[in-house]
Amino acid sequence: MFVAIVSVLLLLLGIWLVRKHTFIVRLYADSDKNIKLNRYIGLAAVLLGIVGFISRSFVIIGADSVGHMNRVYTGPGMKPGQIVAMPGEKGPQAKTLPPGFHFIPLVNVLYRIEEKPVIDIPQGEYGLLVSKDGRPLRDGQFLADPWPENEFTNMLDAVHFLSGGGGQKGPQLTVLRPGRYRLNQYLFDVKRMKALDVATGHVAVIRSNVQTVNTCPDPLVRFKGEGGKELSMPLVPQGCVGVWEKPLPSGRYYLNANAYVATIIPTRVQTWAYKGGYATRKINLVLEDDGSIKQEVQNTNEAIPEDAADRAINVRVEGWTIPVDMRVVVQVHPDDAPKVVASVGDLQKVEDNIITPAIRDILRTIGGHPDRRVLDFIENRDTITALVEEAIIEEGKKAGVTIQEVRMGEPAIPPEMLVARLREQLATQLQTTYAEEQKAQQQRIKVERERATADQQSTLVRAEIAKAAAEHRKQQLQLEGEGEKLKLIEIAQGQEAQVNVLGEDRVMQLQLLKQVLAVAGSNPDIIKVPTVQVGTQGSSLEGAAAVLGASNLVRMLNATQPPPAAPQDGQK
Repeated sequence: MFVAIVSVLLLLLGIWLVRKHTFIVRLYADSDKNIKLNRYIGLAAVLLGIVGFISRSFVIIGADSVGHMNRVYTGPGMKPGQIVAMPGEKGPQAKTLPPGFHFIPLVNVLYRIEEKPVIDIPQGEYGLLVSKDGRPLRDGQFLADPWPENEFTNMLDAVHFLSGGGGQKGPQLTVLRPGRYRLNQYLFDVKRMKALDVATGHVAVIRSNVQTVNTCPDPLVRFKGEGGKELSMPLVPQGCVGVWEKPLPSGRYYLNANAYVATIIPTRVQTWAYKGGYATRKINLVLEDDGSIKQEVQNTNEAIPEDAADRAINVRVEGWTIPVDMRVVVQVHPDDAPKVVASVGDLQKVEDNIITPAIRDILRTIGGHPDRRVLDFIENRDTITALVEEAIIEEGKKAGVTIQEVRMGEPAIPPEMLVARLREQLATQLQTTYAEEQKAQQQRIKVERERATADQQSTLVRAEIAKAAAEHRKQQLQLEGEGEKLKLIEIAQGQEAQVNVLGEDRVMQLQLLKQVLAVAGSNPDIIKVPTVQVGTQGSSLEGAAAVLGASNLVRMLNATQPPPAAPQDGQK
């Protein structure tokens, strides 16, 4: 400011000196050198004044900055309640200076210049705007009216926003998407917010606090459920106040968090497990070496898993408390997601407030029926599961949840009820085991026999061959015997015929002779060369004896001859 005042004074003084001495020079042609010096001083003062004036009349704004001007001198003041001054008024100016050189007369004298950084909105975020000045919001309005997309640039112009645009003071519905913006920060405050990211397999149900369309239907729409039951679920079209009837699919959205409240609903299949939270007793049967069965008691605490929806469901049956593990597979269809939000709130509340109480009540009612037995949870578990599933499906439909299936886990049956059955099963298994072992031993014997047979295969083959040869020899001898029998019969018949012709004595001699000749043929050594003269007298065997030589054989033959018959009368 001081520099500006001095510059103005120098400029005025220089002009006065120049004009004065110019006039004097015209009157007195014979002016001396002092007059010229004064004129030079005046010219220098003018130049200094001009330089000083120019130096206070320009400003340079950096490339990443926005020039904000606050007028300090001259001009009318702002109206009461006004925050940002219009052109010519004193105070923070609506007009800003872009990057570069700007020449404005005495700008550095009349204004206080501030450089503020450019507003940078990164990816995945948006800018929430709050206007410090403008028209007041209407009654019941908590967010300013949205700006059309084609007028978004005009909205960022503070002069247009405060004058012709009719911008409203307070939180703005329109947001800044990712990018760089040269905003008048005298007018706008910017708060960076996270964008709405809807992951794959999820939808976003929007509850709108503002109306952005001209007409909207009555938001109190009632949906009738099956079975005559009704659930009040106010659903409205997009752009109206209330829960939108159409959810947003997976993607990224830059929605004003003050205007739109998003509830993320997973549409993938989920499993809600009711498991653990009880103590179990087991009786184990141990088979001793002597074949006796020994009972061992084991106690175990079943903890509730971290990912479980709740603890196991206790069912009272026949005076026994049976903890039953259940598993419910659920899914929310995208079209049903708004129903879930409007009727209950979110999927966690559906689980806690609807499905969990319902499945506990249903299982206790079905499983604890007076006609139900404890062992039905083992023998008829499919029937119980089907009944529970049918009932819980209807409860899920009321809240917009689809129950895909219900599965029952292993119930904690009191071990006292299972010991007798276990012992019976073990005995049956032992019998089966012994029978199988016996079969195995028999099979082993068979294998060993076959192995030994294989090892003696050559001997067995020879025995089989010998057996076959013996059988053949037997048949051969049998045939030979039959032939010999027939031969002897024929011989006997022939001898009988000889006896009838030659007489019994002669036939016997012929037979003996044949036998002797047969023996001589097989034993040639008994034949001797005769040394005596053989006559024709005597029996016919004597000649043979003479040929064979004197020996016992001859004596034997002679001994076999019958004594000579006594001569008949008339014979010599």
